[in-house]
Amino acid sequence: MGKSPVLLSGSAHPEFAQQIAEHLDTNLINATTGTFPDGETQIEIHDNVRKKDVFLIQPFAKPQDHHIMEAAFMVDALRRASAADITMVIPYFGYSRQDRKERPRVPISAKVVTDIFADKVDRIVSVDLHSHQQQGFSNLPHDHLYAANSIYKYLSGSIEDPVIVAPDTGAAKRVKGLAKKWDAPWAIIDKDRLGAKKTEVATIVGESVKNRNAILLDDIASTGGSLLEAAKALHQKGAKSIIAATVHPVLCSGAPKRINKSNILDMLFVTDTLPKHWKSDKIETITIVPLVAEAIHRINRGKSLGPLFK
Repeated sequence: MGKSPVLLSGSAHPEFAQQIAEHLDTNLINATTGTFPDGETQIEIHDNVRKKDVFLIQPFAKPQDHHIMEAAFMVDALRRASAADITMVIPYFGYSRQDRKERPRVPISAKVVTDIFADKVDRIVSVDLHSHQQQGFSNLPHDHLYAANSIYKYLSGSIEDPVIVAPDTGAAKRVKGLAKKWDAPWAIIDKDRLGAKKTEVATIVGESVKNRNAILLDDIASTGGSLLEAAKALHQKGAKSIIAATVHPVLCSGAPKRINKSNILDMLFVTDTLPKHWKSDKIETITIVPLVAEAIHRINRGKSLGPLFK
C-alpha cells in the first residue's frame, strides 16, 4: 500500500467510476468489456497492472448476474496479470436482500455471491448493505460505508420541523442515528409483509408525525410499493409534507412512474450507487462520489476509515 491507486471500471456504472477518478485526480485504466458473438463475456485489460494496487468499481446492478460474472472475470484477469492488491468496490451489492434462509430449500444468495470473490480479492468496499451481518460472510476485510452523512448534508438546511421515519423496523438503527444528527424526533412504521411485492402498514410507533415534515429513510427503493404505502400512512396521520431518501435506486417494475403520479409523496432523493434509468421531476440524485473516493484514498494510503463515520 502507499502507491497511487489504479482504478478500473466494469460496465455496470462507468459514469460513477469516472467521477471517482476525476475526484482523485487520476484516470481509469483501459479495459474492454463486451460479449462474444455467442453471448459469452469478453474481458481484456490493456494497461500494465503488475505490482499495482487496483480498485475495481462495479455495482451489481441489473442485469445482476452478468455484472457479477463480469467482475469475477476482471478480478481473474487482474490476478493473472500480477496485480499486487485488488479491492472490489461494490456501491450496490445485488442479492444482499437474500441474506438468510427464510423457507426450506432456498439459497442464501448473498453468501454465494460473496463466496465468488472470497479467495480472489484482498478486500471489499460496499455502501449500505441491506443486512450488516453480510460483512461476516467471508474472512475478507469488508469496509461498509454509509450514505447517511451525504444525505444529511444535502437535506439538513432545507427542511423545517422534520421527523425522521423508518419505513420498517429494519431501518430503525439508521433512522435513529440520522435523527440524532438532525436533533429531530423519529418514528417507525410497523408493517406486515404479505408477499414478495406487497406489504401492509400496521401502525406508526414513536413520535407523532402530525404537522411535521416527514423524511422517510431507507436503503433500497425497489418497486416503490412499500414507500408509497408508508407515505400514505404518514399522510393519514397528519404529516405536513412527505419526502423519501433512499440510498439505492433500484426502481424497477414501473416504480418511477408510480412515484411521479403520487399526490402524497412530494419528492424522492436517491444516491448514485446505481446508474440513472428514469425520467421524473420527483426523483433527485445526491452524489456519494466524494465518500467512496475518500475511502479509496484512505485504503490506498493505509489510513483509518474511522473519520468517514463521524
